[in-house]
Amino acid sequence: MANNLFENIKRINEYQSEFWSARELAKVLDYSSYDKFLNVIKKAKEACKNSGEVVHNHFSRVDEMVKIGSGAERNIDTIFLSRYACYLIVQNADPSKEVVALGQTYFAIQTRRQEKTDQFVEDSKRLNLRGEIKKHNTSLAEAAENAGVKNYGKFQNYGYKGLYGGLDANDIHIKKGLKKSQKILDHMGSEELAANLFRATQADAKLRREKIQGEMNANLTHYAVGQKVRKTIEELGGAMPEELATADGIDKAKKRIEKNEIPKIVV
Repeated sequence: MANNLFENIKRINEYQSEFWSARELAKVLDYSSYDKFLNVIKKAKEACKNSGEVVHNHFSRVDEMVKIGSGAERNIDTIFLSRYACYLIVQNADPSKEVVALGQTYFAIQTRRQEKTDQFVEDSKRLNLRGEIKKHNTSLAEAAENAGVKNYGKFQNYGYKGLYGGLDANDIHIKKGLKKSQKILDHMGSEELAANLFRATQADAKLRREKIQGEMNANLTHYAVGQKVRKTIEELGGAMPEELATADGIDKAKKRIEKNEIPKIVV
């Protein structure tokens, strides 16, 4: 099967991620000169950059030892390519080559299958985290009430302000382009949900552990916890929650899961 050409040279690293060697791919795509193939890679890198991706995440230059006969080895430079990098390469390769057309089909299918798999994983994480937040918000509300909180909406806003750099729930709605009827938590991706789950669980634990009393003290505690979570994200080099993309409704994620939309493409 023609697609086996690309399967046969596929490698798996220690993290179980797929990658291809540029030198091996050049041979399969019938490029007699690796230098000429580097021109194709250059175009693919530009396309990668224009698509908003981080180029070095998909094109990684390495030195590799290869056998040259009689058990001897020689050090050569190559580029390890992600599936997406390979897809961009075959889109920029010589279209007159039949094997290039085969490669375009193969990597297009593989890339689409991975996109659908990634979507399924993200939907699953979102549903799980959304359920956890709902559960822990109930516990947080109880802890806040025990501390003397009367205005729970205001209490929640203190937590949001700490985590979102001063933005309250209304500000977040505007920043995320949400309608008033749409719940903020229902339109968060898994990364943002995880940050808010950490905020909720830690605020809950701190209120109970330190036996915080007084509405203002509880509000300020929630704010401080939100700030700590934000600072941790910043120290780790992560994106601030208000800058993360707005996800579609959690109900849509649930429907995709229920349909079991995992790719079943066989190539």
